[in-house]
Amino acid sequence: MSEQKHPELHVYEEERDDLMDVSMGFGVFFAVLFVIAIIATVISVVAK
Repeated sequence: MSEQKHPELHVYEEERDDLMDVSMGFGVFFAVLFVIAIIATVISVVAK
């Protein structure tokens, strides 16, 4: 076990919550697209 190739030697220092990470990613992406859609709608309504 003196080699560095053993996976049990490389333990995460902090726990990861993958579901929350993915959920936050989708939420932020949806929010960004929603803001872009609102801006595009406002521009198209004003340009008429």
